Amino acid sequence: MTDPNPTELLDLALEAAQRAGALLRDGRPADLGVAATKSSPIDVVTEMDIAAEKLITGFLAERRPQDGFLGEEGASATGSSGIRWVIDPLDGTVNYLYGLPTWAVSIAAERDGERIVGVVEAPMRRETYQAVLGGGAFAKGGAYGAGTALRCRPAPPLDQALVSTGFNYVGHVRTHQADVAQKLIPRLRDIRRSGSAAVDLCDVASGRLDGYYERGLHPWDLAAGDLIAREAGACTGGRPGRPADGDLTVAATPGVFEPLQSLLEEFGAWHD
Repeated sequence: MTDPNPTELLDLALEAAQRAGALLRDGRPADLGVAATKSSPIDVVTEMDIAAEKLITGFLAERRPQDGFLGEEGASATGSSGIRWVIDPLDGTVNYLYGLPTWAVSIAAERDGERIVGVVEAPMRRETYQAVLGGGAFAKGGAYGAGTALRCRPAPPLDQALVSTGFNYVGHVRTHQADVAQKLIPRLRDIRRSGSAAVDLCDVASGRLDGYYERGLHPWDLAAGDLIAREAGACTGGRPGRPADGDLTVAATPGVFEPLQSLLEEFGAWHD
C-alpha cells in the first residue's frame, strides 16, 4: 500500500467521526439519564460506546485494511502500513449518560508513531474540529459556520487565565487532584470542569480556554485533541521535558503553558 496523503486520512476520519457521532446522538434513549445511578442505563452507554467503536473500526478497516488500531473499547491491531488509528468513540461518557452536551468522538491517525491527523466531533455542539500535521487547525459547524481557522488566545497573565481540568473516578486520586486544584485556584482567573478531555483540548485551540491540564489520560483521550491544540498554536506537554502522557497532560496558550506546568510540577499534580 502506498504512503497515504494525510488529506485522505483526514477525510476518512471526518466521515467516520460524523457517522459515529450521529449514531450516538440519534441512538441515545431520551430517558437515559432518569435512572443514572442504576446499572441498566450504564449498560446502555457501554453498548453505545462499543457500537460506535465498531462502526469506526469497520468503516476504516474496509477502506484501509492494512492499518492498525488502538481504541478505548478494546480495538487493537498492529497493522502493516505504518498507519495506526487511535480512537475514543465516546469521550465524556458520564456527560452522555446524564444528557449533558459536552461529549465527543475522537479519532487520530499516526504514521510510524507520529500523529499526523486529528478529528474531534462534538455532535451536541454541532461542531467538528480537525487538524493535519503542519497544516493548521480548523473548526466547522456551530459557532464556526462553514469553516474557521483556529488560533489559541493571546496569553494573559497567569492570574487572568481560565483553565480547565478533569478528575479521576478513583477516590484517592480524585482527592489529590482536588488538593492541586485548591492550590491553583488563587493563582488563576478560575477553573472549569467539562468532563471531556478531547473537547477541552479543542477549547484551548479555539481560544475558549487559556489552558487545560489533567492526570491519568490514555492515548485515545488526547491523541486528536493534542494535535489540534498544537496546530492552533498552543503548547502541549506533560511534566517538564516530557510529552503529554498518563502522568500529566498540559495544553495552554504560549505564555501560560510554562508557568502553569511549573505550578503543576511544584504541586505534584502527577502523583498522589
